[in-house]
Amino acid sequence: MQRKALERAWDDILRDPLPGRLAKPRSDHGLTMLIDTGLGVQETADLVRLAGAYIDFIKLGFGTSKLYPTDVLQEKIALLHSAGIDVYPGGTFLEAAVLQDKWREFLLRCQQLGLRTVEVSDGTIQLSAELRREIITTARELGFNVITEVGKKENDSHLPVSTQLQMIATDLEAGAYKVIIEGRESGKGVGLFDGNGQILRDEFDELVKSVGNPKQLIWEAPLRSQQEELIHLFGPNVNFGNIKPHDIISLEALRCGLRSDTLRYTL
Repeated sequence: MQRKALERAWDDILRDPLPGRLAKPRSDHGLTMLIDTGLGVQETADLVRLAGAYIDFIKLGFGTSKLYPTDVLQEKIALLHSAGIDVYPGGTFLEAAVLQDKWREFLLRCQQLGLRTVEVSDGTIQLSAELRREIITTARELGFNVITEVGKKENDSHLPVSTQLQMIATDLEAGAYKVIIEGRESGKGVGLFDGNGQILRDEFDELVKSVGNPKQLIWEAPLRSQQEELIHLFGPNVNFGNIKPHDIISLEALRCGLRSDTLRYTL
């Protein structure tokens, strides 16, 4: 069900102005994670038909997957997997399971549903480093691809860079595949963004310099200005998360130099 890039209407006469954009399958970088807060099955099918080539992961935002009828959830999972798109529940849902001491049962239910990836976070709750590591290693032992998230969800909440770096290193050592840098759906006043959505450059530069390999990170950057700046810094294959469904095509246009903001890089 994956759509090949050569099926696009203009590819035989025009190349992408900004070169180097990776096609699927992408495993290391160039990843796009979409946040889904309640798309129906038909909406999902339409999205896949239009933009499936540009989506690597779909996060069923926060705890929304608990509200799905089982058959609808299973149909949606199967549809996305058949399109080469991985799907997983939001980390907040796992946090709710931790609060009820049901995180093991949560992982087993994910397994029963055919999910292949889980997210581990503590954006709302307090999670000890020991328990966080145990959840990651247990999920890996069950065969899951583990994505973790670093950062708190409260407005004007900014973890010290040293704390973020320690968490990133510990998560990767425990077996995490990628680490998300918190940006929420707003991209403002959280993580490495100020209240206007601007990157806090001192903290950002310190984190990027210290982390070593930025391909290990997924940047939650829902605003166009943030996406443009990160593409300018890291190139068209920077990893993005929390992209809204109606922004997938516009983000891909940015990646490919098909929008003024990045076309100017080619002049």
